[in-house]
Amino acid sequence: MNLFIFTPAMKKHKETKNRWGGDWAEKKIDSFARYVSDYLSIIRRNPTLKTIYFDGFAGSGERKSNIQSELYEQLMITEAEEKVYKGTAERVLNLPKNAFFDFYYFADKDSESLSKLEERLAAYQEKLENELQFCEGNCNEHVLELSRTLKKESRYFALLILDPFDMQIKWESISALKNTRTDIWILVPTVVIVNILLDKNGELRNFHKLQPFFGITEKEIKSYFSAEEEDAIQLDEKDTVKKINRQIEKIAGLYVNQLKTIWANVIEEPICLKNPDGTNVLHFIYASNNTNTLKIAKEIIRSA
Repeated sequence: MNLFIFTPAMKKHKETKNRWGGDWAEKKIDSFARYVSDYLSIIRRNPTLKTIYFDGFAGSGERKSNIQSELYEQLMITEAEEKVYKGTAERVLNLPKNAFFDFYYFADKDSESLSKLEERLAAYQEKLENELQFCEGNCNEHVLELSRTLKKESRYFALLILDPFDMQIKWESISALKNTRTDIWILVPTVVIVNILLDKNGELRNFHKLQPFFGITEKEIKSYFSAEEEDAIQLDEKDTVKKINRQIEKIAGLYVNQLKTIWANVIEEPICLKNPDGTNVLHFIYASNNTNTLKIAKEIIRSA
């Protein structure tokens, strides 16, 4: 039984100059906006409930060129595409008046990005009953604070979107949402995890990053990703992408299984983002305790 690292394959993909994002980024926002509208139509059937929208990586749709440059090259993300991808806030606030939340929270660790976002969203404030809230700092801390509020106030329903391109979300903050009235869409950067996870010698070289992300032990992670020799990546074979995708799908599957320990309903086949060569790189996963909103999410993912 062995573990294998796919870094050489990822380097091969880095050399590709094809563009990522574009239509998919638009599709991601369209799908989420559609879900938000239908979600609110269900929750608002009970007028006593209060709704919260929480965007954990709202940002401004801009980034400094020296930040995470290797990661962005690996995912083949241009700045223009990221602006599309991170344009969720405007789309949600631009929904019809009957599709508004009671409270909106936009978080980001970068104060400059958050300030730019606040400027852009100022035009929407007059349509809302409560002020938009902009929260600087670590997303995990804000999620923990939100979880405490939800457990104290049972009349609150919260919809969270957490869509970083890296592994900033810690399992501790995700697990804190157990037994709360929450729906969540979370982006799992599966290709990034592949690059640090699998080692030819069976060693987890970056376990300090993996354990807080998955919330399981080193032994459990190693056991889950152990594979027979014939499942290893052979870079000279024509089906390299297929084999890489198999391991990337296993990573998405592990995260889905973990989410099932927190939420009653988790869609096992999430929206998958592919590079132009067909390699899976990101998975957008949905979880909820509400069977009615689950039906909506299933239909949206099916048609995405």
